[in-house]
Amino acid sequence: MKLNDIRDNPGARKGRVRVGRGIGSGKGKTSARGQKGQKSRSGVAIKGFEGGQMPLHMRLPKRGFNNPFGKDYAEVNVGLIQKFIDAGKLDAKATITEEALRAAGLVRGGKDGVRLLGKGEITAKATFAVTGATKGAIAAVEKAGGKVEVAPAPTPEHEKKLARREANKAARAQ
Repeated sequence: MKLNDIRDNPGARKGRVRVGRGIGSGKGKTSARGQKGQKSRSGVAIKGFEGGQMPLHMRLPKRGFNNPFGKDYAEVNVGLIQKFIDAGKLDAKATITEEALRAAGLVRGGKDGVRLLGKGEITAKATFAVTGATKGAIAAVEKAGGKVEVAPAPTPEHEKKLARREANKAARAQ
């Protein structure tokens, strides 16, 4: 047997039915679409339509809440950082920044920065420069002799606009 000899079994592939080719075909005239109505026309897709009854996806209750002002942090525990320091993937003598954590493969995602969490134990004396940290994480790092520098959160866009508006108002008044 060669590659060019490979064929489907006879009858495995069936050709499509050619509709609208005369009354003798059994699929002529209306092409098996019946008479008139929305579904006999072209370009109709009625997904989820239940004949005017409220569709199932609209009958089900809504769940949860999506906070438009919520922050997306990449979270990392101090215990895991200690494991990476012991393995030699992180340098405890240098300041541990967001870039260093990403390079070590500890954090992914988190468009608003990195947040330090207090799960686990840290023994290395290390300095952290992160976007956020829990009280427990700060206490654990300071107990080990290190320190945590939390960068101030960036000013929200609506507050910047408000400040510009006030500055313009003051400039016009002078």
